[in-house]
Amino acid sequence: MARSLAALAVLLAAAALAQPQQERPNGVLLIAKPSLLDPNFRETVVLVTQAADGSTVGVVLNRPTARRHEKTGEPVHFGGPVMREVMVALFRSERVPEASAFPVLRQVYLTMHPANIEALLAQRGGRYRLFAGFSGWAPGQLEDEMRRDGWYMLPASEELVFRKNTAGMWDELVKKARTRATRHD
Repeated sequence: MARSLAALAVLLAAAALAQPQQERPNGVLLIAKPSLLDPNFRETVVLVTQAADGSTVGVVLNRPTARRHEKTGEPVHFGGPVMREVMVALFRSERVPEASAFPVLRQVYLTMHPANIEALLAQRGGRYRLFAGFSGWAPGQLEDEMRRDGWYMLPASEELVFRKNTAGMWDELVKKARTRATRHD
């Protein structure tokens, strides 16, 4: 278990160090282990990033909903159990956003700031995904869940976080994580 916590720290730090100074993305994927029974996270893949204050925020990638954004008709996904009434966007941008946003991957950001979201909705063809709510952990909370062996961890990629069809994503990543764990034992 200590190895999982160390891996989380290394993945977050490595992702941050690999980026230019103005950006510090540190996104990783958390894959719920089959034994994780919390209905908010059962069989989920969560893209997370750690904020400067040590809290962890993210969105569930594999829970599409039937809901559509009222202005654009874009699908809205379940982002997590926190503030479900708030719109959150995961988006790709060549430039650092002017309004508040978490850098997740190189040129990929997570935001709930209305200015960023309005700009995304106004453009056509941009690479973004909308979520209702988000997932969040207080400082130390995720580390505790990792110690209790609730999650697998894998590096995040732009291809995965913007995958259109997320059916089967959880099964695929559980198998990948188990294979990685077996190779590292």
